[in-house]
Amino acid sequence: MDGDPTTMNLLALGLMLFVALAFGAMGTFARLPKVTSYLLAGVAVGPFVLNWVSIGSTHAFEPLTEMAISLVLFQLGTYFQLRRVSRIFRRVLHYSFWEMAVTFFLVTLGTWLVGPSWEIALLLGALALATAPATTVLVFKELESEGPITEHAHAMVALNNLTSIVLFELLFVGIHFFHGKLEYPVAVELRHLARDLLGSAVLGILAGLWVSFFIGITSKNFRLMLFLSTTILVLGICHALNVPYLLTFLAMGTMVANSSYHGRQLIADSGRTVGFLCIIFFVTHGVELDLEAFTQVGLLGVTYLILRGVGKYVGVYLGGRRYQGEEPTVQRWMGLTLWSQAGAAIALAAIAVERDPALGHPIQTIVLGTVVVFEIVGPLLIRAAAIHGGEVPLAHAVVHTSFDLPDQLRRIGNGILIGLGRNPWKDRPQEELTANELMRKNIRPIRHNVTFDEVVQVIEHSHDNLFPVVGDEEKLVGVIRYRDLSSALFDPALGNLVRAADLTTAAWYTFYPETPIVEIQDRFNLTKDDCIPVVESKESGRFLGIVRRRDLMRHQLRSQPKNK
Repeated sequence: MDGDPTTMNLLALGLMLFVALAFGAMGTFARLPKVTSYLLAGVAVGPFVLNWVSIGSTHAFEPLTEMAISLVLFQLGTYFQLRRVSRIFRRVLHYSFWEMAVTFFLVTLGTWLVGPSWEIALLLGALALATAPATTVLVFKELESEGPITEHAHAMVALNNLTSIVLFELLFVGIHFFHGKLEYPVAVELRHLARDLLGSAVLGILAGLWVSFFIGITSKNFRLMLFLSTTILVLGICHALNVPYLLTFLAMGTMVANSSYHGRQLIADSGRTVGFLCIIFFVTHGVELDLEAFTQVGLLGVTYLILRGVGKYVGVYLGGRRYQGEEPTVQRWMGLTLWSQAGAAIALAAIAVERDPALGHPIQTIVLGTVVVFEIVGPLLIRAAAIHGGEVPLAHAVVHTSFDLPDQLRRIGNGILIGLGRNPWKDRPQEELTANELMRKNIRPIRHNVTFDEVVQVIEHSHDNLFPVVGDEEKLVGVIRYRDLSSALFDPALGNLVRAADLTTAAWYTFYPETPIVEIQDRFNLTKDDCIPVVESKESGRFLGIVRRRDLMRHQLRSQPKNK
């Protein structure tokens, strides 16, 4: 194989994307968030498992991964519209204060008791506050969740990362001052920190105003190009000025959300670009996850891992107890959405190594080792919290697909045979067919009195989008349509309260066994349902089976004359 770096990087990127696609498909059936699937894909092809892609190869994709983070942070910033900020933060501050205070206290105390020094314990306490924005935001986006847990978590992710960065820098200055290691006076160090943070925010505000102004006077076809060009330029400026781009793009998104009517449309237009870049980011991140570091964390790492998770959950729970009027589900589940940790903590740990290797190396080992767990388990906890909080549409809470592998393979094979001039079916005049010959008889209907949980089980094990509901003596009483439920929020608390009858609507069309194929074709032309029930007669209404649209289409192909 050619050893040219460009060739090797292209092969590595193509391989990572292909494996990510495969893992994403498998993850859907395993009920894994896409983020976790992509991370596992990276781990699989990385140096610690199959060793198909080296960590060195991923360095070539750093501009793409940083672009992905920048766009996600921009999206996070757009949630903070001025008309919502006061309402959101007034409620979130209770949770955020207690969550950060409890997490910092537990991690600092625990790692000090088992660790080598109080300095390392303090810095680990500051790092424990940081939450991975890309992971958290994208899991919520994938789930299309909405509600107080989702809304509060977005605000808390921003607060956690900003607080973690500032507190880490202040603690580092304080530790170096205590040991007499400061290169400059304390006032100068603090001034440098304030300058970097303020400069980062100002750059983001100016970039947001720039985007807001020009997307208002630019044609729709050029808006996405303007936005992406500005994002790349601003990211380059952040590198040149050595300022934290996290705050820059948060400020940029917030400014666009409050100064332009096109912010949401801009996010929608850039959705596919962001999605593609985020796949690269998470697969690359998976390749770079250091599995060996996880085995080296020891007691200190295990303590950090456990106490950070406990602190997030207990802190939110205590904050909820002290805020009156909040829903119990928020108090119970929101702490699980803050587990993920990656970019900010890794970057700060690297800064610690540069400034003080004696302090930095133990911290970096702990962060790199525990991020393996936080990044893989974190998305699963976010998904669980959003579902149990009742903020996820049914389409994302359960696994339901119309894809049928054997049927798809059969279609491909039949298409090839027809293309070669061979009809794979026996000849028979199409007009002689009836519903009795087309219908599937081994269909188990839903009983009208079963629970919502049982309805969900039927949906998950079916490839149809319509489910017949029967009452006494197998009489058809109606149907449940998946598209009517898929956008409704899935509330697990309703599992034993809601019955199939509560979800049932009228069957617009039904067939009898003798219904001719011409009438069947006409009915399918009038509905979006992929199947229609067959009943014994108008008088009895007893359910016999269903006629599927794809079976009808297959029989229509049978009627095509052979090519000679």
